[in-house]
Amino acid sequence: MDLFTKTLFLCLALALANGVPVHQQAADAHAGLPDRCGGIEFDAITPDEKGITFFFKGAHLWRGFHGSAQLSNESFKELDDIHHIGHVDAAFRMHNKDNPDDHDHIYFFLDDKVFCYYNHTLEDGYPKEIQEDFPGIPTHLDAAVECPGGECMTDSVLFFKGHDVHIFDIATKTVKTKNWPHLPACTSALRWQEHYYCFHGHNFTRFHPVTGDVSGNYPKDARNYFMKCPGFGHGGNYTIPACKDIKLDAITTDDAGKQYLFTGPVYMRLDTRRDGLHAFLITRAWKEVTNGVDAVFFYGDKIYLIKDDQVYIYKSAAHYTLIEGYPKTLKEELGIEGHVDAAFLCPNEHTVHIIQGSQMRDVDLSATPRVVTRDLPLLLSGIDAGTCDLHGVKVFKGSTFYHYDSPALLAMAKIAPVPRPITPEIMGCRE
Repeated sequence: MDLFTKTLFLCLALALANGVPVHQQAADAHAGLPDRCGGIEFDAITPDEKGITFFFKGAHLWRGFHGSAQLSNESFKELDDIHHIGHVDAAFRMHNKDNPDDHDHIYFFLDDKVFCYYNHTLEDGYPKEIQEDFPGIPTHLDAAVECPGGECMTDSVLFFKGHDVHIFDIATKTVKTKNWPHLPACTSALRWQEHYYCFHGHNFTRFHPVTGDVSGNYPKDARNYFMKCPGFGHGGNYTIPACKDIKLDAITTDDAGKQYLFTGPVYMRLDTRRDGLHAFLITRAWKEVTNGVDAVFFYGDKIYLIKDDQVYIYKSAAHYTLIEGYPKTLKEELGIEGHVDAAFLCPNEHTVHIIQGSQMRDVDLSATPRVVTRDLPLLLSGIDAGTCDLHGVKVFKGSTFYHYDSPALLAMAKIAPVPRPITPEIMGCRE
């Protein structure tokens, strides 16, 4: 296993490399501030429009996954200076790209009132009665969390009160209520990296946002995962990997702009860097793919994962579901044999470009049966991964990549372009 893979595996811990020293956490108690490392049941948790996650308790909050408590009115001035609310019941960050005036705004709930903030400034006209913005939603909530379409059926907000979950459709302003007695009563909730977390006491439970189902060993102590605390942790001493140590197995982007990087046993979302970069086991999203991947690409609403001579195809609805009858062999599915180094499609095309050694083989995915339509030699060999977007093709080789304006130019090139280094801006690695 190469160095970057090992480092990413350790990255199953949150990116807390710049955590506060232990003595700063201990000083909180002496300063009369609440100490989340002592075990706190949070009132609310939400990210802001910049991706910084805020944890609320009483009149205090914590900014990010490490650091000391501070008064809430230092970040959200009007909460206490004008309305003296002292605490919040629930909070979430709105996901509503169809309405830019509402998207990424933070909503706070207290008793029967709702407050709306953007850039930490209270919007005009707030606070309002909850019913004005969210008809059908009860007062005195326990928790709330956004749920974008694709993860829920439509752009929605989940409101928790006891074991009842009120699912608010943002577009239609309709409400469906479900009872999830199998899920602990949430005092706060958080969506992070497409995963949903119910916080209760100083523990959390990960759940499915559509069914409420819980899989895995839960509850878990939040201090091991969501904050930097002395004596706690689950991933060792995490350090951000150096860009020079990166080696990809695959990289791909779906039609919605979700960009995935794969290396060894883990994957990472790159388009959500605002909320932090984090690696997850591939089996967490694609449980049947147990030994890493050789190549990955999207076609329509499906994702193709290739490992050895097997092709796994998943439907990318709310959550990835393996299509019945898969995996199939490369020969059955794509009409090719042998090891695949990389594969990619360009936007709005039906041809997948499959790189095997120093050959690029094109397969028309709209045809039946699927066969190689072109077999082209490449100047480059030893390619690890490839991707294509509106700006052209990138093929990755070790910690560098090569840019071509099109697949045709990649195939016709007689001289390789100057290799470009993978940078922190591309992958979130360190110099």
